[in-house]
Amino acid sequence: MEDDNKRTEYYEPIEFVAEAGDEGRTLRDVLRKRIGISRRLMVRLKTSEEGLSVNGQKVWPNHKLAEGDVISLRMEAESSETILPQPMELDIVFEDEHLLVLNKPAGLIVHPTTGHYLNTLANGVMHYWQEKGERVRFRPVHRLDEHTSGLVVVAKHSLAQQQLSAQMAEGTVVKEYRTFVYGRPPEADGRIDTPIGRQTEDPHRRVVREDGAQSLTFYRVTETYGDQASAVDVRLGTGRTHQIRVHMTHIGCPIIGDSYYSEERWNESELARCVEGIIERQALHACRLVFRHPVTGDEMRLEATLPEDMRLLEQELGKLTKD
Repeated sequence: MEDDNKRTEYYEPIEFVAEAGDEGRTLRDVLRKRIGISRRLMVRLKTSEEGLSVNGQKVWPNHKLAEGDVISLRMEAESSETILPQPMELDIVFEDEHLLVLNKPAGLIVHPTTGHYLNTLANGVMHYWQEKGERVRFRPVHRLDEHTSGLVVVAKHSLAQQQLSAQMAEGTVVKEYRTFVYGRPPEADGRIDTPIGRQTEDPHRRVVREDGAQSLTFYRVTETYGDQASAVDVRLGTGRTHQIRVHMTHIGCPIIGDSYYSEERWNESELARCVEGIIERQALHACRLVFRHPVTGDEMRLEATLPEDMRLLEQELGKLTKD
């Protein structure tokens, strides 16, 4: 008799209907055409007892389809057993059976690292799913620096992760940030196209260098506070580590509160003294994401309002134009 405790659990099926153009084509070909399914994921589905079915019957990837066939994919349920669940207040922006989008506060690491096993976003999410009775593996599609706040997307299963990662690689995901910087950028609407690499003396620090990876940042100045500071909306063309922080410093406008990449002339300025105590981290917030839903294909437009410290900073900077 089978032990119920060892029975494989599955997520809810993801279904597609074969169209006229799919007639006579193999299931493998149609899934590659329809959703760009990877070879690795196809192997996982093929070897899973309930992974692939057509009209309710288990099939192999070379099964020939007819118009109207109902294709069903079922991923085996997984969990991140090495991530300890930890009660935590979460700001959930969107959730369905395929993905979870959160507004991460500043000061929180996304995923556990060596020597840092608790107090991460992953710990809080695992506890949240555990309380809901969901068996899900933590799969962040992208990450934010510890002291950057804003939107983070977590895939709930391997298909969603693959689809979203493919969009990231294709550059079709729009990632926008709001930041407050010292000074005034050289253009009101500009782009920074300079390579970024590790600094030789400090491998954790990134700098603009000729032999670095190609890096592209678009920015738009939305408000200026005299010549002392600016509010800037930033859109990433690439996703390098610390990219926005490095690029803004490169054009002479380091992010307010960013002690790691700031410049001495700004650190010693009157403005730095004015905002001291208002914000204790880089004033950088991932405020907007636009992407296609990994299963339905619907356009997703998600936003996260500015956190309290950046709102207070904005108010303080606004006084500069009134004085």
